[in-house]
Amino acid sequence: MYILQQVFETHPFEIASYCLMNNHYHLQLRSKEFPISKIMALVNKRYATYFNSRYELTGHVFEKRYFDEPLNSPTNMLEVSRYIHLNPVKANLVYQPSDYPWSSYRYYAVKDPMKKPYLNVHPLVEGYPGTLQEKKKQYCDYVTARQELFLASLLSK
Repeated sequence: MYILQQVFETHPFEIASYCLMNNHYHLQLRSKEFPISKIMALVNKRYATYFNSRYELTGHVFEKRYFDEPLNSPTNMLEVSRYIHLNPVKANLVYQPSDYPWSSYRYYAVKDPMKKPYLNVHPLVEGYPGTLQEKKKQYCDYVTARQELFLASLLSK
């Protein structure tokens, strides 16, 4: 998160959802000023430098180049964010996405203000009616509806 903050200060971007896992991470981001490839190169380079220094290693940290896909519709935005927010549930790390501390889901699920200047929940909730809190609640209902289907399929096996 510190590295994201550093990169944001010189190369502004917005993140609609994120999830940091133990062996990978997901960022749903956009930038009007810089190519995504430039932002990702900075993030990955800074993390690799930190990691190699911390563990006295050299060489590549990431197995492959980052993957990106343009999301050109609100439906695609919602589907990808749901996938990102349910990643720790599917990995059996938590039962509820709100229990995972390294995810943006908590900014949708609770009334806490956005503590990250690059986090923007509006692209994911703008299609729902009501106040911002009501919109965020409807978004969380959308995410957890898929979670309930996933958990039901596990129980039926």
